[in-house]
Amino acid sequence: MATISETGKHLRRGLGTSPEAAAATIDVATLLGVSGAFLVIGAAMMLGGSPGSFVDLPAILIVVGGTFLVTMVSFSVAEVMQAQRVMLRAVVYHAESPRNAALRILYLADAARRNGPLALEKELDASHHTGFLAQAVSLVIDGFPAEEVEHILGRERHATSERHVRSAGVLRRAGEVAPAMGLIGTLVGLIQMLGNLQDPAAIGPAMAVALLTTFYGAVLANMVFHPLATKLERNSDVEAMVNQIYAIGAASISRQENPRRLEMTINAILSPVQRVSYFD
Repeated sequence: MATISETGKHLRRGLGTSPEAAAATIDVATLLGVSGAFLVIGAAMMLGGSPGSFVDLPAILIVVGGTFLVTMVSFSVAEVMQAQRVMLRAVVYHAESPRNAALRILYLADAARRNGPLALEKELDASHHTGFLAQAVSLVIDGFPAEEVEHILGRERHATSERHVRSAGVLRRAGEVAPAMGLIGTLVGLIQMLGNLQDPAAIGPAMAVALLTTFYGAVLANMVFHPLATKLERNSDVEAMVNQIYAIGAASISRQENPRRLEMTINAILSPVQRVSYFD
């Protein structure tokens, strides 16, 4: 708590000391988890002495292509493409913490109390604020009543949450489809094998399709789609908390409330380890 208090004192030295907006960072846990899991499987293949036997183009087409196309049946093309872009957010994302968001909005509330809401315009220009915070502060500067600020920002928060839910739903659906496509590929391979029992040379490739499609489907579902969907949901929850803090702060500034009251309100929704002590 002492560290947070010291940060708060530093922020109150002047309008030019607002916390910097969160920069895009690499999520080491996601990157290490996914890459490490693939490295472990790759090492097992190498130790087996035949890594080339795990590569089969027909099996890849059935699982990867089939998963993409079947998933698109449940969603629109735009939603599927957006989900592919959102997958990157599980690895590279703006690491905005609720505690830092609380310090930022308290700083702005203190600046507005000392110099008036219009002083926030200079802050908005001088700082690299997030899009949601920029919108919230703009509403305050434009003189919107607190009720309208809450209503507008509430709709924006809801729309953002809905987009994240849809993207996570696409990944979840892909995680369900991939093993199913693996099973379909297994059946295709078995049918091909049984239809060519008189030709020993055709049995091997057909068996490869039968087994590798199940392998590919399990890998994609359990090592890519489901974990990334969970991480996206986790990041979405953090972003929702940050946006809620900004919305509460913007409404409080619009009401011209005492920033100390805003601090107590924000601390009420933060976990004990994240609570701030800006004015102590």
